[in-house]
Amino acid sequence: MTESSIFVVMLHQEKERSMTRLLVVETSPRGNASVSRNMTRRYLAEWRALNPNGKIITRDLAKEALPHVTMPWLAAYFTPPDAQTAEMKAQLELSDTLVRELLECDELIIATPVYNYNIPAALKAWIDHIVRKGLTLGFDGSGLVTGKKATLLIASGGEYGENSPIRDRDIATQYLRMILKVLGFVDITVVAGGGAKNVDLGEISMEDFVGKLDIKLKYKVLA
Repeated sequence: MTESSIFVVMLHQEKERSMTRLLVVETSPRGNASVSRNMTRRYLAEWRALNPNGKIITRDLAKEALPHVTMPWLAAYFTPPDAQTAEMKAQLELSDTLVRELLECDELIIATPVYNYNIPAALKAWIDHIVRKGLTLGFDGSGLVTGKKATLLIASGGEYGENSPIRDRDIATQYLRMILKVLGFVDITVVAGGGAKNVDLGEISMEDFVGKLDIKLKYKVLA
């Protein structure tokens, strides 16, 4: 490699480092009929306008389902890295990739529907893969994923506002907030798309429903 080509590579690497990186975790299997996915589209339209040079990494859990934790995975997880066999390292390879995506992003979006008051199994599988002692969680229990913003775009049939009689059933929001705080997130915004069932019932259009939600970017654009 020539000196000039090395310089070009270094410039590219520096540009990559300075680029705002957004990780989007999509969950719903409903495609265009999904309220949470339409919430994401609305958010990304504004994000792209404010971050024309930003990079978006999408992890679509409906299109690429993650395997759930198994005994071989746990055996690898509880084995110190220097003692892991090739098979153990292979067990953790996907998890390592997911952790790297999280650690390298500046901002995280989790867009999800609510199933039976909680998050879908596909999203729980992602969480189980990225909560890793020594990588995203300190051995003393401290969160290692710091200095990042998280936005939760949550579509639910029920409405869990302050005066809702079923507010205590808002388990999905509570759980996601808690797990992100455990990992080290401090800046967490929740956009609650309660009453999303009205879109399916034809009582409101998708455009009008998403349009009435407060989906705004509440942060300064990174340089």
